[in-house]
Amino acid sequence: MSGVNEIRSAFLDYFAKNGHQVVESGPLVPRNDPTLMFTNAGMNQFKNVFTGLEKRDYQRAATAQKVVRAGGKHNDLDNVGYTARHHTFFEMLGNFSFGDYFKDRAIELAWNLITKEYGLPKDKLLVTVYSEDEDAAGLWRKIAGLSDDKIIRIPTSDNFWTMGDTGPCGPCSEIFFDHGDKIWGGPPGSAEEDGDRFIEIWNLVFMQYEQTPEARLDLPRPSIDTGMGLERVAAVLQGVHDNYDIDLFKALIAASENATGVKAEGAAQASHRVIADHLRSTSFLIADGVLPSNEGRGYVLRRIMRRGMRHAHLLGARDPLMFKLVPALLREMGQAYPELLRAEALITETLKLEETRFRKTLERGLGLLDTATEGLGEGGELDGETAFKLYDTYGFPLDLTQDALRARGVSVDTAGFDAAMQRQKAEARAAWSGSGEAATETVWFALKERLGATEFLGYDTEVAEGVITGLVAEGAEVASIAAGQSGYVILNQTPFYGESGGQIGDNGVLKGNGVSAAVTDVQKKADGLFIHAVTVTEGTLKVDLPVQLVVDHERRGAIRSNHSATHLLHEALREVLGGHVAQKGSLVTSERLRFDFSHPKPMSDEELKVVETLANEIILQNAPVDTRLMAVDEAIESGAMALFGEKYGDEVRVVTMGKAIHGPKAGKSYSVELCGGTHVQRTGDIGLVTLVGEGAVAAGVRRLEALTGTAARTYLDTQDKRMRELASLLKVGAADVPARVAQLVEDRKKLERDLADAKKKLAMGGAGEGGAAPVREAGSFKLMARVVDGINPKDLKGMADEAMAQLGSGVVVLISVADDGKAAIVTAVAKDLTSKVTAVDLVKIGSEALGGRGGGGRPDMAQAGGPDGSKADEAVAQIEAYLAGL
Repeated sequence: MSGVNEIRSAFLDYFAKNGHQVVESGPLVPRNDPTLMFTNAGMNQFKNVFTGLEKRDYQRAATAQKVVRAGGKHNDLDNVGYTARHHTFFEMLGNFSFGDYFKDRAIELAWNLITKEYGLPKDKLLVTVYSEDEDAAGLWRKIAGLSDDKIIRIPTSDNFWTMGDTGPCGPCSEIFFDHGDKIWGGPPGSAEEDGDRFIEIWNLVFMQYEQTPEARLDLPRPSIDTGMGLERVAAVLQGVHDNYDIDLFKALIAASENATGVKAEGAAQASHRVIADHLRSTSFLIADGVLPSNEGRGYVLRRIMRRGMRHAHLLGARDPLMFKLVPALLREMGQAYPELLRAEALITETLKLEETRFRKTLERGLGLLDTATEGLGEGGELDGETAFKLYDTYGFPLDLTQDALRARGVSVDTAGFDAAMQRQKAEARAAWSGSGEAATETVWFALKERLGATEFLGYDTEVAEGVITGLVAEGAEVASIAAGQSGYVILNQTPFYGESGGQIGDNGVLKGNGVSAAVTDVQKKADGLFIHAVTVTEGTLKVDLPVQLVVDHERRGAIRSNHSATHLLHEALREVLGGHVAQKGSLVTSERLRFDFSHPKPMSDEELKVVETLANEIILQNAPVDTRLMAVDEAIESGAMALFGEKYGDEVRVVTMGKAIHGPKAGKSYSVELCGGTHVQRTGDIGLVTLVGEGAVAAGVRRLEALTGTAARTYLDTQDKRMRELASLLKVGAADVPARVAQLVEDRKKLERDLADAKKKLAMGGAGEGGAAPVREAGSFKLMARVVDGINPKDLKGMADEAMAQLGSGVVVLISVADDGKAAIVTAVAKDLTSKVTAVDLVKIGSEALGGRGGGGRPDMAQAGGPDGSKADEAVAQIEAYLAGL
């Protein structure tokens, strides 16, 4: 039992046998901690369980958790490839106790696993404990039989874990493996602890206190949180010192070697390691809904991808490489993480497109970098301004600049880079705050700070009363807005929905004592301020004026139908195309809906039909649409789908629609999403949904367009009317229209072919015997020349070949004049005459006469054109005169 997959399975099976619930890995995009960019520890998904905010039906758990450390506080990116144990992606094995067992059982379970199940020699193991934790030291002596010299007391925070400045905390105990004296390094706490001889493989956290601002208190129910790096323990079990020598990485590196033809030796070793590591992190991030972009998580993903792609370039790969390695990753990890299999197409396409684009940036950036660092030797430093220019002007990221210079021993002035970045941001802010409509935006922040957020009442009503708290016109606060004027109104509360989450803002009216205004749009500004765009039709709006607010009911109803249908289509797409489908944008109006989603290729007609059918099946159920307020983590734990990139507060609205009919979800809720929009009361209120378009939006992103309710019925009625009219014209039944149209199309093609042949024969007919085109002498040459109308220029060469066959030896000139007055000319010269004159010479003469600029071709056949077909006879005459003079 030494393979990575066996080690992982053995860990989970062991804890399952010991009463633990095996919980699948949480996603790499944290669901319950907005402070994290990526999941960076096994306990992330259990954070609210430890703090008591969430209850689960088990008190013991075990996981193999996906972890990415490449952004924010935990960032190992720069070291990956150059050390034995740094990764951007790794797996954290962990067992957890939520107020159940504590130190004694945790130590017993850990010791039995590593010494009995994994069979590690006891004499190679030692542990650390927090210096004040005598309980842990005593338990290690009692349970593991470790002598005092194998129990090292650490007085620093390295062995005391805290969740933050306040909250659960407690001492740690780390298990180390001794790789032997052949490797330099000392035990933890010694002067040589930074060496690689003693490697930490498992950390046990004894969560026994709660830190308050005033004091550290005992927790009523102490808990356990452990973390063991799978790659590290695999290296130990496989008898290697380097994580990149374990079976998983050896397989990925072998695939990289095969794809590049370069052995993982010498300088190439680091590049292969980078590619193998970054292949894992990028693939898992894409599978969890992250796509490359220029900000946030997408930017970090792009940095990882491009770093791996640069190393592929260093290995000599001239075509995109990383997408070719995805099958190798799936063979190694697809069974344990089926989300990789579901997202294979999306991962492959995303990697291929990103690498194709990046190669252009890379080649240009490396060239500029070479020029900028010319003369810099080992120990030199590239100035921050130049590094920033490479980033800002040419799209070459700082980390790639640093990585490219690493091998030469050249560093980058990061402080100078940061200063240049801050200066640019300050200049951008100054430009933004002082120009055009952007200047108006600064008004909303001041109003929000003074007035607070607007309370939204529109989930439960379309009519409400509110008090005007602020007015804005022409970019500034005003005291009033009079009849005939337009501006913006802020109220303490409103039933009008402000545009967000793809749903457009409401319309309606605002009216009070002697005043009325049309509400034409509503937007959200400054994190919770609803601004109502109005045109005053009567009286004068003033601050502190109470008014009645009435939403356009019919328009709101149509918007609700389209928004609810969007949820159903989202789930139907996932059912038909796979779990990799994730929303990437939407637009919900009263007229239609538009839904953007991740998918690497166009949908087939059959797939579109099935998606439409599935959505309509749920609509026909006429099931109640359930909306509940829940804590974010509780909502997601219950199965609600969170849209990547959306920001959620402490409480979220969870919208549930219909019962699934097919597949593994049959009998369960069909669509469950976190959503702040407005929705129908029953699915039947949607009426029906009709798909009217599908197409590409960006790399790996498709767009679906649809209609619902009255708009859908009108669309289908129009289509039906057109079909009936067509059937009447064709004098067949509606069912026979396609076949009849197909026959007509074929008949038309045949007629067009026959007509073209007739035109060619007619064009070549005339005064000669047997219908041949007239032949005359031009000097020593026989010349057959004809100006024809209505002949497709592409047919002229074939006609010239036929004419030459009739002529035997001579010159053929054919000019076709189109309806728009333009002309095409073809000249042909018998091969036995090309030493005297060429078709190219003649076609240039003809083209210039037609107002063109000459043409080209072979000595025996040439073609050109000209804008002035009225000069066709003159073109023939000039060619004839030229021939006569030879």
